[in-house]
Amino acid sequence: MITLHALDQSRSLRILWLLELLGVPYELDQHGRDPETLRAPDALKRIHPLGKAPVLQDGELVLAESGAIVDYLIQTYGNGRFMPAAGTPDYWQYQRWLHYAEGSLMPLMVLALLMGRAETAPMPFFARPFARKFTDGVRRAWIFPQTALHLGHVEQSLRGQRWLCGQALTGADVMMSFPLQAAQGRLGTRDYPEIERWLGQIAADPAWQRAEAEGGRPVL
Repeated sequence: MITLHALDQSRSLRILWLLELLGVPYELDQHGRDPETLRAPDALKRIHPLGKAPVLQDGELVLAESGAIVDYLIQTYGNGRFMPAAGTPDYWQYQRWLHYAEGSLMPLMVLALLMGRAETAPMPFFARPFARKFTDGVRRAWIFPQTALHLGHVEQSLRGQRWLCGQALTGADVMMSFPLQAAQGRLGTRDYPEIERWLGQIAADPAWQRAEAEGGRPVL
């Protein structure tokens, strides 16, 4: 039996979505966040030493990292679904999206989140203008132009096709769901109609809706 160790309102939701898409039996072990820090509880360290989520258990296998989990589930239980044929050019583009989601796009979203938290962190009143000047500078110099570059790339990649790897949904869409939802929530995607359409498709997917009902919406 597969067990997904998940964290409330987190990127674990995309793994839950994939399990619903695959239709394989699984158990959900949902962990609550620390109410003050919003971090994962120490109990997750009993599953994996980093104490992060998601973590997948399948028999003796304990697997962390979302990209590896997506790849494992599709190759083990997909029966040829949700990925291009191995070894083809499309397959390697698919693999690129699996790594791009967390390796390139998500760090920008984390930085945007940290800048927002830095502005609201407790500090002496006289320090607040300096904090705002710093965070505004980081946004203008790095976050906004880099985000525009990356979202423009994704927007171009979606033109003329329904999903990231063509007309069929794949693990690439599963992996990219969280960073693009984060971009929509933190920075806005109204200037990117293809991304908005793609996000709407995910929200309307019955498997996504089942996953969201069970795992809760992620904090973006």
